[in-house]
Order: sequence, then C-alpha cells, then structure tokens
Amino acid sequence: MRGKIFMRALLVLVVLMGALFIIKKEPMKLGLDLKGGVYAVLEASPENPNEQIDSETMDSLIEVLDRRINGIGVAESVVQKAGDNRVIIELPGIKDTQEAINMIGKTALLEFKIMDENGNLGETLLTGGALKKAQVGYGQLGDPQINFELKPEGAVEFARITRENIGRQLAIVLDGKVQTAPVIKTEISGGSGSISGNYTVEEAQKTAMLLNSGALPIKAEIVETRTVGATLGDESIAASLIAGKVGIVLIMVFMLLFYRMPGLLADIALICFGIINFGVINFIGATLTLPGIAGFILSTGMAVDANVIIFERIKEELRFGNTVRGAITAGFSKGFIAIFDSNLTTLIITTILFIFGTGPVKGFAVTLTIGTLASMFTAITITRVLLDIFVEVFGIKNPRLFGVRGK
Repeated sequence: MRGKIFMRALLVLVVLMGALFIIKKEPMKLGLDLKGGVYAVLEASPENPNEQIDSETMDSLIEVLDRRINGIGVAESVVQKAGDNRVIIELPGIKDTQEAINMIGKTALLEFKIMDENGNLGETLLTGGALKKAQVGYGQLGDPQINFELKPEGAVEFARITRENIGRQLAIVLDGKVQTAPVIKTEISGGSGSISGNYTVEEAQKTAMLLNSGALPIKAEIVETRTVGATLGDESIAASLIAGKVGIVLIMVFMLLFYRMPGLLADIALICFGIINFGVINFIGATLTLPGIAGFILSTGMAVDANVIIFERIKEELRFGNTVRGAITAGFSKGFIAIFDSNLTTLIITTILFIFGTGPVKGFAVTLTIGTLASMFTAITITRVLLDIFVEVFGIKNPRLFGVRGK
C-alpha cells in the first residue's frame, strides 16, 4: 500500500516541479486587454463595386494577415473575421504602432516583366504566387539584397522566360515599382535569383517578410485604429487579482471549517491546482485575457466542487460505519463517476466554444479546458495522495477529523 502511495506522491511532485519550472522559465503571454497595444479594423472591398466578397477570399485575406503579423513578431495577436468584409486585428504590446499598421496594409505584389530599351514594361510574365521562399542575402560588395527561390512550376516558367528573352532586361517589380532590371545573359534554370534595390538590412528583412507572407488577395484598407493603454490592463489585472484572492480565501475557509482535515488537504490541493494550471498555460503558449482569467476563476470553483463530491461520499461511508480507510476508497470510487460526467459536459461545451468562437471566447474556452482537466487531476490524484499520507503514514483515523461524530 505504501509503495503505491509513494509512486503517486512522486508523480505529483514531478508534475508540480515541472509546472513551477515552466512558470519561472516562460513569461505569461498577456492579451490586448491586459498588456495594451493596437486594435485595428480592416475593410475589404472588391474591384467591382457590384460584386460581393466570398468567404473563401476573406479566409485567404485572414491567412495572409496572420502570416504577416507573425513575421512582425506579435505572437499573441488576434486576427478574426467580423461580418462579411471586415477583419479585426489585435496587436498586444507592440512598440511602433504606425510601422505595424503600414506592414499589415501593404500589398506586396511581386511581378516579373520584360523591359524594353525605352524603359517601358511589358505584361506580367510571372507573379509572387510562384515564390517559395525569400530571405535576406548580400551582394558581392556586401550590400543587402533579397534572395528568392521559386516553386517547381515557377522555376520551369522562369527558365522558359529567361531562355526566350536572352539579351533583354528582366524587371522585378514590387508593388508597381521596379526594384532591379538585370540583362538576361543566359537561361536561369535553378529557380532562384536575387532582388537588389539599394536596401538597408532592415528594409530587406521587411520586404522578404512581406514576400513570404504573400500578397493580399483583395484590396483592404484600415478603417479604424485604436490604441489600448497598458494602464487599462494594469487596472483589469488588479481588479481580477482582488476578486480571485477574495474568492479563493473564502473557499479555503469554507472547506476548512466544514470538512476539517480533508478540507485542509483540499486547500493544499487547490494551491497545487493553481500552479499546474498556470504551468500548462505557459507551456502551450496560450494568451491570457480577461475572459481567460474568468475561465480560471470558474475552474477554481469546479476544482473545489470535485473535492466536495468526494468528501460527502466519504462522510456518508463513515456514518454507515465504514472504516476511514474503506470510506476513503469508497468515496473516491463512487465520486469519480459524478466528477467525470460533470467535467465531460464542461469539456464538450469548451470544445464547441473553441471551434465556433473567436478571440476572447477562444481564450475563455482554452483556460476553462485547462482548468477542468487540472481540477480532475488535483481532486482525484493530489487530494487522494494527501489523504493516503495522513491516514496510512501518520495514522490519522479519527472520524471527527472528517467532520463526522464518532460512534
């Protein structure tokens, strides 16, 4: 028996140490409502005013915007569809607001065209859709340039273009501006090349990022921007912390007074629940928002609820004359089904919220899911380990300590 208790205690210790290590190593990612940043709304418009924008085009627009924002380095960003032709973008913690907005709205249309002797451009022969990868490189004189690699089908077309236009200038055009126009001396069959245009290193990096993210599939303009100050986030965090502390203290006092020794152990398990919860949130890189904090507080109540179910079962068994050891075993066995069923229904709801929800709703669903799973682990494993240690190791078997008068 003590061997099983030792193994369970070791498992709990490993989980807690791992969670503490992750919390210390990985800083918590905060959303726009807590960290401050920029809120922007983009409105897409078709070339023909009489046409309607289909959902597939909007999905493509969101995908390109998401790649661009990730390229900027805003990992906690939110990009979500609003209505039929609008996209909401949240950029927490960014320093250069205007630069980020400019990067989001750029077209990044790459074209390959033949230039005649008078500098006139012909029709587009190849576009950025054939691009596989772009990255910063350096020329023979150490000047920054953009090296590019084409997809297989693009490489074949590029080879044909260069083969049929030897001796002519191939203009590489970005957003309607000629970046470079080298003379084609031979067929280029490798599907790679470079773009030089008196770039600085920073300009070359930004241009390469835009090319990798792809061109916007439809015209989109920023129609609203709003800066959210960090002060609002600080006030929100402070208010949430006060609410959380008051709630947790009241819960811990209630458990201690009503369930005596098991209530004390449940309070210890509740602290472990908080450590595991935040450890998992940090580990998966989830962004914490105000709705996310609400999900955590709600799951805290669920964690205690699971202990209440188990302790009531234990008290029932003790009143029926069962031993403390037998009452604990029966309490966890009978209480598990009720706990599992209630948590399963919660997980079904959070899954639906995550699939069909957007932005803060998804954040709420994620934290509530993590909290639900963590509450099951703490109630079924950690509380059980603590009870087993007190009963089997320290020999505490007085029913009064469980809130039941002795026979």
